Amino acid sequence: MLSRTSESTKTSTGLVPSENAPQPPPRKELEHPLLVLNAGPGQRRTFFGYATNISAAGMRIDATSPREPGTRYRLEIPLPAPVGTVTQCECEVVWKREYSKGDPKGPGMGLKFLDLPEEVSEALNAWIGATSRWHV
Repeated sequence: MLSRTSESTKTSTGLVPSENAPQPPPRKELEHPLLVLNAGPGQRRTFFGYATNISAAGMRIDATSPREPGTRYRLEIPLPAPVGTVTQCECEVVWKREYSKGDPKGPGMGLKFLDLPEEVSEALNAWIGATSRWHV
């Protein structure tokens, strides 16, 4: 349940999660965007977009033509040190943002990881750890 609260704890919507609400996973803003490739079975790897933030649950892709929510892709994601691996994962588009003049975030889409290997998820969580900030 969301409730109104003081200015210091409000989200961009003016609401904050209740004490019992699940917390979103920590996200890492990436200093250098990750080049993400479409790696579907039987297909040649092709450019998909640039990941600009990531968590063990998913990532944001900056893209001038964001895909429709519900669409799934098999993607290849190069994770930098200290994770230092390239992984493939089935992902689903969960939101998209079209270009809007004056929007500082720009166009893009949010992807949810559907089958990220457990060891990669744990390594991402360890890397993100205390160095990230929470995004709501």
